[in-house]
Amino acid sequence: MPPAPPKACPCGSNLLFAACCEPVIAQHAAAKTALQLMRSRYSAFALGEARHILASHQASANDISDTRIQQLRAELGSQHWLALRIIDTRQGREQDLTGIVEFCAFYREQDGSIGQLHERSRFQRNDDHWFYIDGDLLPHLALGRNDPCWCGSHRKYKKCHLNAT
Repeated sequence: MPPAPPKACPCGSNLLFAACCEPVIAQHAAAKTALQLMRSRYSAFALGEARHILASHQASANDISDTRIQQLRAELGSQHWLALRIIDTRQGREQDLTGIVEFCAFYREQDGSIGQLHERSRFQRNDDHWFYIDGDLLPHLALGRNDPCWCGSHRKYKKCHLNAT
């Protein structure tokens, strides 16, 4: 059987997963910026990588048990994440101690409709490791007919997913 072709990173960076979020999720490399951690956390949600989600959240990083991992994996199994759109970043560079990333993550609801999580997330760097602190939920993005589609197809929303939502 031929090897599986390399897969694109779920975070939408247009990089291969192995060159983007996988090293951070697998703990082979630390996220260098708040944005890189945000992207890896989204990819972990999309792929069901509960350990990374817990380890990169400051409130839970020191309390990762097999029970917590199993509980989170069960929750993640009911979610189907579709796309990530980064809206804004403030600070969060390699030399910063804090950062903010505003994003919108799109997902498929149980009934097949498309939902979104729009959040302004706060990050903090401790000992060269970035951690997610918390976030403020924001109103859903209103997509206009001529806006780029949320799925990353580079097509207008009206020509792509307008009638699917």
